[in-house]
Amino acid sequence: MIPYGRQDINEADLKAVEAVLKSDYLTQGPAVPAFEVAVAQWCGAAHAVAVNSATSALHIACMALGLGAGDLLWTVPNTFVASANCALYCGATVDFVDIDPVRYTMCPTALSEKLAAAAKAGRLPKVIVPVHLCGQSADMAAIGALARTYGVRVIEDASHAIGATYQGRPVGDCRHSDICVFSFHPVKIITTAEGGLATTQDPALARAMELARSHGITRDPSEMTQAPDGPWYYQQIALGYNYRMTEMQAALGLSQMDRLAAMVARRAELAARYDRLLAALPLTLPKQAADTASSWHLYVIQVDPARHRTLFEALRQAGIGVNLHYIPVHTQPYYRAMGFAPGMFPQAESYYARALSIPLYFGLTDAAQDQVVAALTRLL
Repeated sequence: MIPYGRQDINEADLKAVEAVLKSDYLTQGPAVPAFEVAVAQWCGAAHAVAVNSATSALHIACMALGLGAGDLLWTVPNTFVASANCALYCGATVDFVDIDPVRYTMCPTALSEKLAAAAKAGRLPKVIVPVHLCGQSADMAAIGALARTYGVRVIEDASHAIGATYQGRPVGDCRHSDICVFSFHPVKIITTAEGGLATTQDPALARAMELARSHGITRDPSEMTQAPDGPWYYQQIALGYNYRMTEMQAALGLSQMDRLAAMVARRAELAARYDRLLAALPLTLPKQAADTASSWHLYVIQVDPARHRTLFEALRQAGIGVNLHYIPVHTQPYYRAMGFAPGMFPQAESYYARALSIPLYFGLTDAAQDQVVAALTRLL
């Protein structure tokens, strides 16, 4: 089976992890800060906070922005459930904004209309979470401008988009947002096995996230309510969690960062090759906005809804490990119990009815890609 995505681990990665295993620190050592610095420098962000998953990063980002009971978070329906669940962890309520038909990310027009209506109703969201689907940035200039107009905070869910650019600058620089979140799951651009990270330009937000990832505990006397009892002393000054990234994960991520540019370039090369080889088939190829350069986490084709399931199953039977990203969150039973229903966000539902993620990853060979193309050609 040719998978839709997989990690690429080389000898340097193995040596980096082995070095940590032979060191004095398996957790809370020097590798995590080094990894944070590498990602922050790549993105042009002042601060980075590494955690054990992008879900944890979304949660602590919401905490840092003060999201809580009675507040509202808006995101898009066509995302993994974590983009919405992070609000529920904080006791807040979730709603959705439909996607645009080009980027398949949060639609600025739909957002503008919904914000205007919410302002009139006196029920504006506290946080919005645009999602950079497949590695392509949402239209963050438009979204950020609307957020500033209405006094709304912004978390970019860039789980798919490490290495991508928007308007010529790296995703993660937080020009149009408060916080940006990345994922390092094995199928993403680079991996730490499991892991996530949040970037920000705001030192107060960075410190709030640092506290939230490690039990709300500080050893900094300047943050304590009294003088330390001794050099052993610490205080819990906030409610936090154990969301720490291990040293092994960080060492792997730091090693992988050395190849990020090459990994993104190869994915772009494979995407361009798909564009050429699939051009004559009766399907819709992924569109790219002129102001973005995707990191190509996923290559999603769209097919006739009447053939969608049949084609999915036939490709799987042919050894092509296609997948589907994503089932709209508002159609999940847990969210339908909140009052959401099919038909509420038609663009996201139309995308779901047509989308297929076909294999794309750094180690995909031209020969394996040719097998994917041959199977699609035969079936279509």
